[in-house]
Formats: sequence, structure tokens, C-alpha cells
Amino acid sequence: MIVFPNCKVNLGLHITRKRSDGFHDLETIFYPLPLYDVLEIIQTGTTEIQPEDVSFTTSGIPVDGLHDDNLCIKAFRLLKKDFPDLPAVKIHLHKVIPIGAGLGGGSADAAFTLKLLNDKFRLNLSTEQLVNYSLRLGSDCPFFIINKPCFATGRGELLEPVSIDLGAYQFILVNPGISIPTATAFSQVTPTLPVTSTREIILQPVITWKDELKNDFEEVVFKTYPAISDIKNKLYHAGAVYASMSGSGSTVFGLFRKEEKVTLSFPSHYFVTRI
Repeated sequence: MIVFPNCKVNLGLHITRKRSDGFHDLETIFYPLPLYDVLEIIQTGTTEIQPEDVSFTTSGIPVDGLHDDNLCIKAFRLLKKDFPDLPAVKIHLHKVIPIGAGLGGGSADAAFTLKLLNDKFRLNLSTEQLVNYSLRLGSDCPFFIINKPCFATGRGELLEPVSIDLGAYQFILVNPGISIPTATAFSQVTPTLPVTSTREIILQPVITWKDELKNDFEEVVFKTYPAISDIKNKLYHAGAVYASMSGSGSTVFGLFRKEEKVTLSFPSHYFVTRI
């Protein structure tokens, strides 16, 4: 079976509190976008114990790190503990979504692995159960189980679907290939409660977002990486109605009216796509 994990962007992002468990509470709007990885899982063995219960290969954008640290592998083994009859499988991941870019690509791959395994092997897990499993893999993962625009609080796992229509706009995503450690970014932000909730702001006309819909990570990230700030400025100069960094970076996206022809120039090694 083959599925297509998509990315997300954050419409506004506030860090509201540091928790006693070391995590942070936040509020944001998760918004899914049709930029896709490709994930395939095939059965390679029986339900008996295999020398290797899961094999993993990749193509596309190189995936760094140890085999056992990959979230797709962790998702399989998480379910294997509770469903020991899961047979050995081969997982192949073709990466298109930039890695460590604030687009949730790894979280999407993990969540879609859970969903694919659930469907392929008829585990009969409910959406709520899948959300609970996914949270053990990462704070962004539960969103990709639901995969609809959501107002998110807590660590990002408390999700409330919201109605937001951006069909009149095109997204332009720009990633400069800068990797920003998420933990480092969180450590540099001072938690504060927003004056106006993100959930309220996104109900306003998009033209008002520029002044009101903020990402708390931008201030600290832009100081260290001015090239990312330059991307946002260039998007606005090109006519974006709204532009923002997604997550803790380093991708910046701009919202442009669909009928508008946008001319942009970025270094050749930047990842740039229009959606």
C-alpha cells in the first residue's frame, strides 16, 4: 500500500507556558498543504518472529540519522508492542518535504505510517487511539491523524477543527536549507499569552493578518539567521498578502492571490515551491 504524507504550515504560533515535564504549551493553527512525501509498506514475512521485523529504505531528499531513530520505524515498533501478530514489513519513504524545515514532514510520515498499518492489517484502531499513539512519537503527529485545519493547544495535541477557506490564495514556500534545532529555538523564546487568540485572528480578513498573526519564533530565529528574515521581506515585496515562518523554521511561506503572477529570485540551492 502507498500513501502520501503531506506537510503543514503554522498560521500564527504562540508559546504560552513552559510545563513541568519540560515541554511547552502553545497555540497555533495547523493548516495542511498538498506537498507530499511518498510512503509504501509491503509485507515481507509472517507473524512469526523475524530476524529483522522491519526494513527501511529511502529515496529523494537524503534522510540522516540512525535507522532505528526514524519515526516510521518507531511507529511500526510502537504498534508491534501491542499487536505482536504484525508481520515483518518493508517500508520505503521517498522524501520530498524538506527536513527540519518547520513543515512537519517527519511527523506526517510517522502519523501516516500508523494509519497505513492500521488499514493494511485491519487493526481497527479508532481515530482517538491513533492520536494517542501518535503523540508518543511527537507533538505534531496527532494533527496528521486528523489532517484538517485545526486550532491546536497543549503540546499541539489538543486539536479543534476550524473552518478557514484560503481557496482564493496560492502559497509560496521557501526553504533556505538552514537547519534550526527545535529545542534550541524553544529555549530562547519567553512564553507569553497572546493579547488576541490565534483562533480569533484567523476569522478576520487575511489582509489584517500581517499586523496581528505572529509567530513567536521569528524574533529569535531572525536575529541568528538574517537570511530567513530576508525571505519574509522578499515575499512581502513581491506582493504577499501575508508571510510568516512556519513552526520554528526555517521555511517561510507567503500567501498571494491566486490570479497574481509572482516573480521571485532566490539562490539556486533554496527549495521553492508554489501550491
